[in-house]
Parts: sequence; structure tokens; C-alpha cells
Amino acid sequence: MKFSETISMALQSLGANKLRSGLTMIGITIGVFSVISVMTAIGALQASIEGGINFLGSNIFQFAKYPINGGAGGRNQDKYENRRNITYAQALRYAQLMEGSAPEVCLKIFDRTGGQAVYNGLKTTPSLTIAGSNRSFLAANSYTLAYGRNITDEDVDLARNVVVVGRDIEKTLFPHETPIGKVIKLSGHPLTIIGVLAEKGSAFGQSQDDICVLPITRFFENFGSAKRSVNIATQSVSQETYNRTLDKAIGAMRIARGLKPNEPNDFEIYSNDSLKSAFASIAGVVRIGAFVISLIALVAAGVGIMNIMLVSVTERTKEIGIRKSIGARSKDILRQFLTEAVFISEAGGVLGILLGAIGGNLLAVWLQADVIFPFGWALAGLVVCSAIGIGFGFYPAYRAASLDPIEALRFE
Repeated sequence: MKFSETISMALQSLGANKLRSGLTMIGITIGVFSVISVMTAIGALQASIEGGINFLGSNIFQFAKYPINGGAGGRNQDKYENRRNITYAQALRYAQLMEGSAPEVCLKIFDRTGGQAVYNGLKTTPSLTIAGSNRSFLAANSYTLAYGRNITDEDVDLARNVVVVGRDIEKTLFPHETPIGKVIKLSGHPLTIIGVLAEKGSAFGQSQDDICVLPITRFFENFGSAKRSVNIATQSVSQETYNRTLDKAIGAMRIARGLKPNEPNDFEIYSNDSLKSAFASIAGVVRIGAFVISLIALVAAGVGIMNIMLVSVTERTKEIGIRKSIGARSKDILRQFLTEAVFISEAGGVLGILLGAIGGNLLAVWLQADVIFPFGWALAGLVVCSAIGIGFGFYPAYRAASLDPIEALRFE
């Protein structure tokens, strides 16, 4: 019996029971959809998120009171909450100790509760990010200046009422004129715009261009310094001196914090690499979880395939007897029933892959990430579906092939 004939007969048999075949296929579709959608979303977002994680510049590490996730929900949450804030005086002491060892030491603090800028009756959204920093903010946070000037040491020393704004603010408040030299009110405080940042785009689905950066001393004057902790970003001269600079910086930070030799660090250290590693570990856990859930769904669908194929064998016993009596071999019967099982499984798998890729990419598009197709996972899905079709379809196919033609012909 030719293989093409086997395929044709398998399709005819499945077509005769379209509803039953479709319902069986849906189980496979759900299992494959769940894993492909998650893997597609993670794959599409990974480049975007890792790009967003690069908020620190090249060869830069950062000291902060809290870990990157804020410590929320962790076992050590109380530890982080009870830590002393990194004060501006401590940050200045650290910068003094690092003079000559690091080309850039950025002292920065953020207010993410939401600010609003106003100019001539025009208003931005009330969710601007307000940052207080020094001249090193651009290098330490991967921003560049589009035009105007940056914050200077003199601006910080004199607590000048100046601000560097992101492109979103420029587009909203100054659609037809230059903002340089104009006075805006930021959360009620007058500030003169001295520079505009180049467009940086979005990270984690959130714009990075709705930011206002003012001298850190002016930030404290306008928004207060109580209960605020300063973050300190430090850049090494090169990658080769990175570890040496980090070792010295930890010592300088301990001195600035007044820690004794036997006391542990009471601050967090992180860099782009450590943040990427943290994301990779989270993504790995999500992948494993999705795979386990999908595997359970696929096994359940495989049991459904076996059940339906056993029913099919019973219903077609007389047909099998007739085919054997006119010369069909056991392996032909085995191959036909296996083909039916594999076809149901593969059809469900292909549908699940397509729906999963679409679903995962819709999430990626919503978060402004690139659209991808997970070819590796799609191929793995097809292989797994084939294995399920063969594994769960073999026993019913073997039963069909083992039927005695005489007894089969007598079956009513």
C-alpha cells in the first residue's frame, strides 16, 4: 500500500468525523498555544527589555539603598526598609574619595510620583519623571544632549533654577518654538530650560523622554530632602579597570557610610550585566513554568487522542476485517491509524503555533517591542506533537493491526 494512499484514507476517515476530530485537535492546540505564546512574548520582549536595562552607561556600576526590584515582596523587604538612606552628604564624601579614580560619578535622585510642566497655558501629562543630578547624569544614564547645554558643577553649587528636558516635553509645550531660555513651571516651581535631551524611546513600554533633570541641590530645595536616598553611579576608565575601580568604590562607599570593618555592606551594587542576569533568570523560570503547564496540557490531549482512536478502532472493526481479507497487511493498518493520530496531533500543533505566535507578538507590539517568530520553539512544538501522536496513537493502531480478519468480519 502506497504512503499516499495511506494519507488519503486517513484524511477520509478523519473527515467522516469532523466534529470529533476537531474537538480532539483543540486539546493539542491549547497546549501548544500556551507554550508558543509565552516563548514568543519572552523572545520578542527580551531584546527590548535588555535594551531598556541598559539605562546605565558603559562600564558603569551603581550603589543604591534598594535592589533593582525595590525589594518588594522579598524575604528581606524589612531589611531594605530599615536601612539608612544614602544622604547627599555621604554621596559627596564618596565622590571626593573617588576623585582621580573614576571619570564620572553621578549623584542622582528620582521623583516618580508624577510631575507636571506648564508653559503658556499648555500642560504635559501629570506623570513626568523628575530627576535631580549633576553633570554626569547623561553619561551615567545613556542619554545624549540634542541641543542646548548640560547641567554644570556651578549649577549644582548655586542650586540654579535650570532644567534639562526630554523630547516629549519639548513636543508638548514648544511645538513651534525653541524651548531654550524659556521658563516653565514644574509642579509649581519656575525653572529655565537650558537643554533638550535627544530622543531615547521607550523601555518596558514606558517613555524615557518624559523626564526633567535639574541640579540635585535645586531638586532638594523644590521637593525636599527628607526621607530621600541618593543613587550613585560610577564609571570606570575602561573595561580593563572596571573590577579595580569597583573594589575601590566599595571601600570608598563603606567609608562614606561610616561602616566598621566587621559590618556588612548596607547598600546594593548593580550594573547592566547583573540586571540582565536577573532578567535572564526570571525569564528562565517563566519558560520552565510555561513548558511544564503546556506539557501537562499536551499529555491530557494525548490521552484524548488515544481514547478517540480506540473508539475509532471499535467502530471500524468490520472495515478492518474486510481490508485484511482482500490483502491489506497488518503494517498497512498500523500505518493508517498512526497517520490519523499524527495528523490530528500535528494539525492541532500547527494551529497552536500560529495562534501562539500571534498572541505573543500582540503583547510585544503593545509594549513596543519587535515582532518575531520563534522558529526554534515552533520546530520543537512540531516534534513534540509528532511524538504525542505516535506515542498515544501506537496502542490503538497496534490493536487495529492485530485484529483477526475472521473475527473482525463477524463483528456487529
